[in-house]
Amino acid sequence: MKKPMIGVLPLYDSSKKSYWMLPDYMNAIESAGGIPVMLPLTTNLEIIATLANEFDGFLFTGGHDINPELYHEKAEDTCGELCMERDMMESLLFQKVIELVKPAFGICRGLQLFNVILGGSLYQDIPTQLQGSNTVNHKQNPPYTNLVHDVHIEKGSLLHDIIQADTIKVNSYHHQGIKTLSDKLQAVAVAEDGIVESVVMPNQKFVLAVQWHPEYSYTVDSFSQKLFSAFVRSCTFVGYDINIDEITA
Repeated sequence: MKKPMIGVLPLYDSSKKSYWMLPDYMNAIESAGGIPVMLPLTTNLEIIATLANEFDGFLFTGGHDINPELYHEKAEDTCGELCMERDMMESLLFQKVIELVKPAFGICRGLQLFNVILGGSLYQDIPTQLQGSNTVNHKQNPPYTNLVHDVHIEKGSLLHDIIQADTIKVNSYHHQGIKTLSDKLQAVAVAEDGIVESVVMPNQKFVLAVQWHPEYSYTVDSFSQKLFSAFVRSCTFVGYDINIDEITA
């Protein structure tokens, strides 16, 4: 069976006006058997529709904060840099991916994006908006291969089927997180302070997102490897009637 082609959402440097990519995203997909391709940053509807049809799956990457206007709030001083082009492109692409029942894997911003697109909201800044958040280190210092806090995984969920563990340690580098969970998503992992650490979209074969960064830790952490392997396998079987055993094999 041919290797799946996986579209990786681009990162954007506003000071240099350049698209760029962390090699960890690409290497993790390649090591799991996929062919990663960085997508253009575009809001052209025709191009987005073509991308959604041509690729077998999509990795929604980390990066900029999501504009609070998308969840009907004004940006606080603690909100970070925004990128409206990313917000628009990723919203349009995600909606097309759902329509086509194709795999989508979200990391950090990706998890937050899925939640906002589907009607949820975010803490614009966890340290200042969530009481008790100082009990968990959500923004660690490098190296990001270090695993710094526990997440508890819901039994019977897609994530539990992939990970095969009730509790794992993860790395963490974010200051925003889910405040109100979309009613179209299911929380399948949480941190000790209650922050949602992973979501899935029921009735989709593989729409899964995590708040941590498995792209940094996949070289040293078997659970991170399992995540990328399951994602790539789900992309391999696009268009086939598959079950969870074939994704997690």
